[in-house]
Amino acid sequence: MKRHVRHVLKDENPTIWVGKDGLTSELIAEMAKQLQRNKMVKVKILPAALQGDNTAQIIAAKAADQTGAALVEVRGHVFIIFRKRKVEEPEEGSQSQRP
Repeated sequence: MKRHVRHVLKDENPTIWVGKDGLTSELIAEMAKQLQRNKMVKVKILPAALQGDNTAQIIAAKAADQTGAALVEVRGHVFIIFRKRKVEEPEEGSQSQRP
């Protein structure tokens, strides 16, 4: 599976950038939304986010953990995460009943 994900995203540009504020709740929510839609996300970490003890590997691991995704690859300042789509269960009141 990892080989397939890397192959699909190798020529794609990152869709999310982690800036100087690091992993904010808005970024995590956007990653979760894109994972639900596309199953895989490519993220670029800007140099401003790599201050102090933060490394690309640490940021990528935190992002994968907080979104419930698998970390596929960290290459330089770019990482890829993958998660199977979650099946949304229909609400009980919204089921259509036929006569």
